[in-house]
Amino acid sequence: MPLRVRGRTLPDEAAIELWIIDGRISTERVAGADTVFDGGWIMPGLVDAHCHVGLGQHGAITLDEATAQAETERDVGALLLRDCGSPTDTRSLDDHHDLPRIIRAGRHLARPKRYIPGFAVELDDEWQLPAAVAEQALRGDGWVKLVGDWIDRSVGDLAPLWSDDVLKAAIDAAHAHGARVTAHVFGEDALPGLINAGIDCIEHGTGLTDDSIALMLEHRTALVPTLINVENFPGIADSAVRYPTYAAHMRDLYTRTYPRIAAAREAGIPLYAGSDAGSTIEHGRIADEVEALKKIGMSPTDALGAACWDARRWLGRPGLDPGASADLLCYADDPRRGPGVLSEPELIILRGKMFRAKC
Repeated sequence: MPLRVRGRTLPDEAAIELWIIDGRISTERVAGADTVFDGGWIMPGLVDAHCHVGLGQHGAITLDEATAQAETERDVGALLLRDCGSPTDTRSLDDHHDLPRIIRAGRHLARPKRYIPGFAVELDDEWQLPAAVAEQALRGDGWVKLVGDWIDRSVGDLAPLWSDDVLKAAIDAAHAHGARVTAHVFGEDALPGLINAGIDCIEHGTGLTDDSIALMLEHRTALVPTLINVENFPGIADSAVRYPTYAAHMRDLYTRTYPRIAAAREAGIPLYAGSDAGSTIEHGRIADEVEALKKIGMSPTDALGAACWDARRWLGRPGLDPGASADLLCYADDPRRGPGVLSEPELIILRGKMFRAKC
């Protein structure tokens, strides 16, 4: 039976009335539709722009575990996930119409012993990177994920993994295959090479400086700061007793995170919300990331947009457009009020099917 929802939408707070027919959104009135929501707030499904479905604390997990991760995201209203690297092939989850849509980046690409064991494809020769990027571009859904920096135990601190000319060749290869590239970056030194090579997005970005912010503006590079994951930095530093320089660097990055990410926002760099769920961060926390974005000066509306309509536009996915898949959320209270509201939609509709109503 066709469904009908009515309320107000964001960010313009305009009145909206939608009909859902065969899993699609329509603005044309349908006689006899079942009104399932009337009054309150209606918006597209949330976006977690950096998570890892199919990744556990030690690497690959079973498909049943990956399914449970995706279900957790769905149940808090995250209906579109950009998976930023997973060793588990989760493409069969696309056949599950009760799970969020996933945009995959294939597997992380790193050098030997320069990332978390079990997570990445490790390349012995850095000049293998362009071919590896091309392979992951075919494995993913329009994105490729590089590890831009990590601790180099020979120097006892964060250091870049790739030389500048290799990065340029690799990112060009990704773009030739129609894929965008993003990279894990904690520190300062890896950023110029990645940005000048044409990378499309930076993950974390805790080492941003005025110069790298200017480069990102010049190259139109996006940023997904994963602020709730940055809260792990003090613990990482405490565990790195054998590498005091690295530990001090991580503590310094943690101290400077919010001011530097705020400076990036003020400069005009586009920011999107990602929780980094999948290893140390539990799934289902995108509402906490939206709340954290308010601490860098984003308004409640802009912070929510970074996890909803703005993120969907950036990823090339529709919102509440006629003919689009009916992936939407309904709230009795204003979802900008905080995580307690945002993570508990009154009604979740995914591909036109209702999944959960708040009791």
